[in-house]
Amino acid sequence: MQAPDRIGIGWRPALAAAILAHLDQIDVVEIIADDHFGASARDLRALDTLAREAPVVLHGIGLGLASCVAVEGRRLEAMARLVDRLHPLFWSEHLAFVRGGGREIGHLAAPPRVEATIEGTASNVVRARSVVGASPLLENVATLIDPPGSDRDEISWIRQTCRAADVGLLLDLHNLHANAVNFGFDALATLDGLPLDRVVGVHLAGGRWISWGEHRRLLDDHLHDVPDAVFHLLEAVGTRAPRPMTVGLERDGAFPPMEHLLAELARARHALAVGRARRPRAAS
Repeated sequence: MQAPDRIGIGWRPALAAAILAHLDQIDVVEIIADDHFGASARDLRALDTLAREAPVVLHGIGLGLASCVAVEGRRLEAMARLVDRLHPLFWSEHLAFVRGGGREIGHLAAPPRVEATIEGTASNVVRARSVVGASPLLENVATLIDPPGSDRDEISWIRQTCRAADVGLLLDLHNLHANAVNFGFDALATLDGLPLDRVVGVHLAGGRWISWGEHRRLLDDHLHDVPDAVFHLLEAVGTRAPRPMTVGLERDGAFPPMEHLLAELARARHALAVGRARRPRAAS
């Protein structure tokens, strides 16, 4: 029998008590790894307790794997310690760079989509695998600008990078939706260009419109509800992706009542179930 899909939520201090009180409706909890690299013994014991109560996954935000710059060993060692301690279902990082020339840029930046960044990412994944003991899932990122110097589109670059690094994909559907809206492509139509056989995790989130001058962009800020379009994408991914998936709701602030977040999880569960139910018909 195939393993079941899982629906879960990101661990945030403001939500901790509510998450623990509603684990009957939460299949998995995602922990931001970097928040705990320098954690106190007390905080680490709290994570130990969480990991005993529910399956967990670890999500990195600061390694900067999608770069020609080698990933820092001390960051990988910190990730390895958390993986060894919590035994997550998997760990993940972004297809982004965050530093260069000794400077931190302060956000997850999409790299130029060229052969050099594919090779750099694959090299960094090899190093990450050797230190941590398991390869990360790689997550597509949202960007407000088309990366300068690119010679291929985002979907091709993601597909080629996952193949070169031989890793699974954490498919962030709001990031895909935001990039599609901002750069004028059809997110649903591009799904079949992605390596859906490598999709192990899915992220759901919301965002808001920002404007400057005549320009308007959809910003992925994790402060708003998941839009209808993202749930529709989840349904479509459920039909197409063959592997069991761990779906995580990301909310970083402006927290609504927990009942509201649980309703979003229920809607995600329903959308994925509808997509899964269509698989035999799609296959035939």
